[in-house]
Amino acid sequence: MHITDILVTGEPIIYAAMVSIALVSIAILFLLTYFKKWGWLWREWLTTVDHKKIGIMYILSALAMLFRGGMDAMMMRVQLAFPDLGFLDSQHYNEIFTTHGTIMIIFMAMPFLIGLMNIIVPLQIGARDFAFPYVNALSFWSFFFGAMLFNVSFIIGGSPDAGWTSYTPLSGAAMSEGPGQNFYLMGLQLSGIGTLATGINLMVTILKMRAPGMKLFHMPIFTWSTLVTCFIIVFAFPILTVALALLTIDRIFGAQFFTLTGEGLPMMWANLFWMWGHPEVYIVILPAFGIFSEIIATFAKKRLFGYNAMVWSMIIIALLSFLVWVHHFFTMGAGAFVNSVFSVSTMLIAVPTGVKIFNWLATLYKSKIEFSVAMMWALAFIPSFILGGVTGVMLGMAAADYQFHNSYFLVAHFHYVLIAGTVFACFAGLVYWYPKMFGHKMNERIGKWAFWLFFFGFHVCFFPQYFLGLDGMPRRLFITNIVEWLPLNIISTVGAFGMGLGFAVFVFNIYYSFRNSEREETGDSWNGNGRTLEWATTTPIPYYNFATVPYVDEIDPYVRMKEEGKTTYDESKLEPIHMPSYTGAPFIMMAFLALGSFGLIFEWMIVAIAGLIGGVIMMILRSFDYDEGYHVEVDEIKRIERKARGL
Repeated sequence: MHITDILVTGEPIIYAAMVSIALVSIAILFLLTYFKKWGWLWREWLTTVDHKKIGIMYILSALAMLFRGGMDAMMMRVQLAFPDLGFLDSQHYNEIFTTHGTIMIIFMAMPFLIGLMNIIVPLQIGARDFAFPYVNALSFWSFFFGAMLFNVSFIIGGSPDAGWTSYTPLSGAAMSEGPGQNFYLMGLQLSGIGTLATGINLMVTILKMRAPGMKLFHMPIFTWSTLVTCFIIVFAFPILTVALALLTIDRIFGAQFFTLTGEGLPMMWANLFWMWGHPEVYIVILPAFGIFSEIIATFAKKRLFGYNAMVWSMIIIALLSFLVWVHHFFTMGAGAFVNSVFSVSTMLIAVPTGVKIFNWLATLYKSKIEFSVAMMWALAFIPSFILGGVTGVMLGMAAADYQFHNSYFLVAHFHYVLIAGTVFACFAGLVYWYPKMFGHKMNERIGKWAFWLFFFGFHVCFFPQYFLGLDGMPRRLFITNIVEWLPLNIISTVGAFGMGLGFAVFVFNIYYSFRNSEREETGDSWNGNGRTLEWATTTPIPYYNFATVPYVDEIDPYVRMKEEGKTTYDESKLEPIHMPSYTGAPFIMMAFLALGSFGLIFEWMIVAIAGLIGGVIMMILRSFDYDEGYHVEVDEIKRIERKARGL
């Protein structure tokens, strides 16, 4: 096979993408070489096991994926608003539709939230790193190589085109020939390994490495939301892993798990996918609830109302999330009894979510609200998310769902939930914790421009889609030749470009703030309103987080520390701090497994086996690695802390 046989040809848009990728890659290589930064890149980033740096890499990757997924979305909107242009043909539209959904859920929302968890959770519980720093690095590179593998498909081999849910038999070998669907399977499988490992790692970190005295019901709400989310990850992701493995065996090795011809069952894929997929929705929404809770308490300048109710409602949501998956196919023909049971469970999950809404409103009641950019994202979330939630309850009614199913009403609903819930939270959390990560705030004035552009663009884009759905417009449609649908489709497209402009301003703000913002001189960045332990550290945060770990016996411990004039630093209690060594092994191991996955995608078995052998060799070498890290000596800690605190 010649290299030109696997390159995607014949599409001007893809040729332009190839040129832009080549130019950006050459520019990066030139800059790294010109400024002699290769050694720095390897020592500081590619080999790091520091949870803060790994979190920043997750967030940067997620922002890149948000750009890619957003470009896909705008291309779809142009095609639907101007169907006579012939901007996309049906095949290209299906590929973009598939990659948009997959990238936004798997490679944008989850890594963005996991990045925030990586940076903030150890700081909130008074830990110095993750329980398993090596595994944390492995998780990131697993996600990163999985994302790169999936993204390269649109220029090499061809993108998957069976929808982000990849329903069988459409995604089987007979109806989706070529490597496209294999990119989906291997990209998700590789990144899913990392997500599962992160879930276990965070769970152990939170349960075993909290500061002395910190009971579970003393933990900040964001840490609680992370713990509950990890519980869902640990129980849901193995289902996806098995489903992907079975479909891979079907496609590459000719098995018949999901084909009627070999007495398989195509509908079994839908069941397995949504048994993972509906808990997945809560994997990306529960951390968002935690982020909003932290922000609302900080900028309302009071303790979160109903802390215990908040925690229990999250636990109940996690348990119920495994009992609602059939509402994704009420029209499958499962029967009235099954549909009724899952309709009731779907209604039920709205109750603990409603509890949280009232808790946030009660926190805001009679408080002196500070309208920072982070708080504006949090306040905008509440009414937007309620609109998504109410329409979700409508879709949860099995009888009504027969009308709404597969219409644009459904598209509007899940974008109202996932963008207003997850994307607003990603922006809010990044703005809120940005000073802890980079030592300076993002510019508030430019941040408000980004907020209003994105917020109005969002509603202008998705609100008309409810009416398109009620008007009978089906989803997964690449051409809208019914005249009555065109005006609302054009309005929706204008909104999509408004969101794109908002994102562009947000990214510009990162650059502008880096150049012009004042550097933080205190760890408590938001006018002294920080309530949890991450604000008790100095900025920038030392690589060991806490020189002396504080004793915690209450919620919001930093509030009392400030009242009593105390800090987390007590020079009389200093001891050498044990820290893990940096290592390139996780990067190399996952590079080998990515190579093996690439071989499997094209059914080049020699490459697949070579990559697998390389990965196994790295695992064996790891088992003989006796590097137990190093100790930061007391004199070094004193020097760092005195400089940071101006002592």
